[in-house]
Amino acid sequence: MGRPLPSDPCAEPVTRLPLPGGRDRLRIVQLLATGTNGGAQEHLFNLATRIDRDRYEVSICSLGPGPAVRKLERAGFPVCVIDAGEDDATAVELVAAHLAAIRADVVHGHMYRAEVVGTQAAWRVGETGRPRPAIVNTVHSSRIRVHEDRALLRSLTPRMDHLIAVSRSIVRKIEDEGRVGPPVSLVYNGVDLDRYDHQEPCCTLREEYDMPDDAPIVGVVARLEPEKGHPTLLEAWPAVLARVPEARLLVVGEGSRHEALAEQARALGIDGRVVFTGRRDDVPAVTAALDVAVLPSYREAQGLSILEAMALSRPVVATNVGGIPEMIVDGLTGLLVPPHDAAALGAAIARLLLDHPLADTLARAAHDLVHERFCVEMMVRAVESIYDASLRAEPRELVAV
Repeated sequence: MGRPLPSDPCAEPVTRLPLPGGRDRLRIVQLLATGTNGGAQEHLFNLATRIDRDRYEVSICSLGPGPAVRKLERAGFPVCVIDAGEDDATAVELVAAHLAAIRADVVHGHMYRAEVVGTQAAWRVGETGRPRPAIVNTVHSSRIRVHEDRALLRSLTPRMDHLIAVSRSIVRKIEDEGRVGPPVSLVYNGVDLDRYDHQEPCCTLREEYDMPDDAPIVGVVARLEPEKGHPTLLEAWPAVLARVPEARLLVVGEGSRHEALAEQARALGIDGRVVFTGRRDDVPAVTAALDVAVLPSYREAQGLSILEAMALSRPVVATNVGGIPEMIVDGLTGLLVPPHDAAALGAAIARLLLDHPLADTLARAAHDLVHERFCVEMMVRAVESIYDASLRAEPRELVAV
């Protein structure tokens, strides 16, 4: 007899216990710190649209408006926007009233402010004599917080029921910040493999940005914020052009550093070879059209845009920071370079543009890795299990802050 085929971890059957209290569905409130675009928002969209809706009733609450909220609303989810500015005390009261009104079973916070506001709001519900929603929070960011913010997180963490980290580097960050009390689960961001395996490249990209048909396209998909490392990429671009003169750099995204980055490109004399696209609503199609995908971050929780590029069989160059090395093995599934090292970054990009066999080999290996470890079904099943476990756990006692 032949050896059995290995099982597909993304297609393994799910066995679930009955919900507590004879419930048909659990009411899950996904709480976003902001409605702007970003990796956390994309993670939430993937989770919300793939969750078992026969078992979980999902709604969205955001502490501010934005395109990510509108995208979720268009997908059919009930959305509540609570825009209290920077007034966290008011936000806590409004979120608590919302949780009580819809009788939420779980509040799942995404990003720092959602952790802070959502945790206090859930306990506020309990203080009124109503059942307290279970508190699950996902730590998406590798940002180093100021002392006051770290102290607040340490004081609130014992009140939480479960923490989710999106990479091992985030697990270490939680430990380094002294956050103790609830269990911490590692749940990698996942991508929709069905979507990415059948994604066609954007056919109008070259026409839109007046790029020659034979010009290689290198792209970075990231918010234009300081931690994403765009200045180093722009600094590296002249070295790439010295070896591949027709190459074009696509900078996809929006953010506070747009004008500064555009000025840097002009000062370097490369503005004719760099395109700032702003926000795109067809990022998968744009990524599929790249010859090389780059993420030059100075810090990174995981790097969802690179994961998506890998799913699309695009060769990738990224910095060796945060959770990126958990996806990219240098020379096997991509190329890693030190952060802030323009010479190394430029050399790695040019290498992939010129060595097509290497680029193809890395891209195939990266694609296979995503299928093995980073499919969205695995991510969703893990989060669903955490919801169920949080409802079955013994209620936490109030911890003074």
